[in-house]
Amino acid sequence: MKSLSKAIFGVAILALCSTVIAQELPRLSPKASILQTIGLTEVTITYCSPAVRGRVIWDGLVPYDKVWRTGANEATTISFADPVSINGHELNAGKYALFTVPGKKEWTIVFNTEPNQWGAFDKDDSKDILEIKVTPKWHQESKERMSFHFENMTENSAEVVLHWGKIDVPFTVT
Repeated sequence: MKSLSKAIFGVAILALCSTVIAQELPRLSPKASILQTIGLTEVTITYCSPAVRGRVIWDGLVPYDKVWRTGANEATTISFADPVSINGHELNAGKYALFTVPGKKEWTIVFNTEPNQWGAFDKDDSKDILEIKVTPKWHQESKERMSFHFENMTENSAEVVLHWGKIDVPFTVT
């Protein structure tokens, strides 16, 4: 009887430990999403929001002139319910991975037709459907957590702005 009690106690401890181990913990870079209707078109951006946490971000954690997943963890995605124009370039309705190539004076924003990727590690350049060049805007105040915002809204256009650290990176959706 004593060995049966020990066995049951052991199984109970093992079950408790496996429950604790399997428990999901908060991500350091939590998932975020923003939705905006521009004209009649819904635009949704889903991303993981990293924090500065005292680190050098630009040309440090995120190197210049190398493709970046534009966030943390999974690749950032952007979806359009209808065809749109991005800085004057046509793009079909759909969901895209949104990559960037940061630079001190110019960034490249890349729309890739494979939205379900982990980071930029296996990015297939042949699936890049649109690349645009934009000029970042530097400012004094630092934003701790990366985010996207829609600004300068009109009846049929808006600026999508990536904010993080001391930089804003805008592009226009019409």
